[in-house]
Amino acid sequence: MKIRIKNNGLRFRLTKSEVALFAEEGMVTEKVQIGGTSLTYTLQRKSGNAITASFVNNVITVVMPENMANEWTATDKVGFGGMNGDLHLLIEKDFTCLDNVDEDQSDNYPNPLAEKLYEQRN
Repeated sequence: MKIRIKNNGLRFRLTKSEVALFAEEGMVTEKVQIGGTSLTYTLQRKSGNAITASFVNNVITVVMPENMANEWTATDKVGFGGMNGDLHLLIEKDFTCLDNVDEDQSDNYPNPLAEKLYEQRN
């Protein structure tokens, strides 16, 4: 799961296997070590009507309502967004990059723009 924090926005991007894990277990968690401490970030499915977020004890938790989570994991829908006060939240499926990158993208979703780009180049 990738996390992007920019200005007052928080975005989670999940690969195919992470979306499948989220569909089955209702939670995906990652941790990054920064010096002597860590930052944990979690996507969790719960009842409710809106995407929410909290930050407690170096843990970012984004909660996605069950109805959104079920639709997102069972369809081609790319993502859901919402506001939590002034914080913009976005949960998306992670597509392969159109540029050459060094990271392993074998578990990413096919980029819908890839075919158009291929047609433009040929």
